[in-house]
Amino acid sequence: MKIKSAAVIGTGFIGTVHIEAIRRTGNIVKGVMASSATSSKAGAEKNKVSVAYNSVEDICNDSEITVVHVTSPNALHFDQVSKLVAAGKHVICEKPLALNAAEGTELVKLAEKANLVNAVCFNTRFYPMVHEAMAHIKSGEIGQVRYIKGHYHQDWLTLDTDWNWRLDPEEAGSLRAVADIGSHLIDQLGFVTGLKVESVMADLHTLVKVRQKPTGPVQTFTQDTSSKREAVTMSSDDAAGVLIRYEGGARGTISISQVSAGRKNSLNWEISASKSALSFDSENPEELWIGHRGRPNEVMHKDPGALSEIAASNAFYPGGHVEGFGETFRGLFEKIYADIESGERNGLYPTFASGVESLQITDAIAKSSEHELWVKVERK
Repeated sequence: MKIKSAAVIGTGFIGTVHIEAIRRTGNIVKGVMASSATSSKAGAEKNKVSVAYNSVEDICNDSEITVVHVTSPNALHFDQVSKLVAAGKHVICEKPLALNAAEGTELVKLAEKANLVNAVCFNTRFYPMVHEAMAHIKSGEIGQVRYIKGHYHQDWLTLDTDWNWRLDPEEAGSLRAVADIGSHLIDQLGFVTGLKVESVMADLHTLVKVRQKPTGPVQTFTQDTSSKREAVTMSSDDAAGVLIRYEGGARGTISISQVSAGRKNSLNWEISASKSALSFDSENPEELWIGHRGRPNEVMHKDPGALSEIAASNAFYPGGHVEGFGETFRGLFEKIYADIESGERNGLYPTFASGVESLQITDAIAKSSEHELWVKVERK
């Protein structure tokens, strides 16, 4: 199927990133939709697209739209994706796919029945050195994975005056830091190691108990200067600690925080195996650290000529030319769009099923923290 054009729902930080990445694949973004007609028009003008849609139904009825990117608040995903799939649109949805695993499972069934390409935007898999780490483990080069430690730390919600729609449970759901960034870390570790999470022990923390909410809208990662605010009691997680038992016996310890001053977007992990170890940090994405017991450690730099075939397919520039966050979206979208055009399913990207797997894990994390118990991940 030839891709005619794409539409993007959501015109904030991530929606704009999607628009830029779609264009870098060589495809056309025809239009956008935001939370209101006024916001849609402003988003269309800002991003220089021709159409400002007023409703999901308008997108569904546009025969020139082949694929739709959903970057709206979490609580809207299930309804919007359901309508788009029913209209025959291929869908790329930001995580979380839905607010719970039951809703996510329903979306998987709908997409499979309609035979549509579907994907969840776990873009952080698509750093070239993350794919390189996966290739090292898959080849058996570093041995059997034994222990994993990792963190995803940010600081953009450190102050009680910091605000974003993700802080509102009605828009984002009951989980926040875990659903927003923890899901990326857990997904990336599963992708790199090939291991499935068996059970979790979690401790979720609401550290900023009361926040000063601006009375007007606020974009992600921006500071509001409005003097009008109202105090709001918080319930969602600012941070979390999670112990993980993987199938096969490996163990993991991860930390998630959006209140860690100075950490702008640090997704960091170290994987210890029976022969050697690997480490990656998203704030230094051009390098993969390789640890050894009986010889000097190594630092492998991103260079398409030296990478595995799968990693090189996600590298767009020569060695020494830095690729970062924006390129991960391009790498993901190119794989998805290739399947839309070929009619094949290459399994090179996270699908709705991956989104359900993530929801099953985060559901278990929420239950574990609530009951202060080890909880098995329920897969149905």
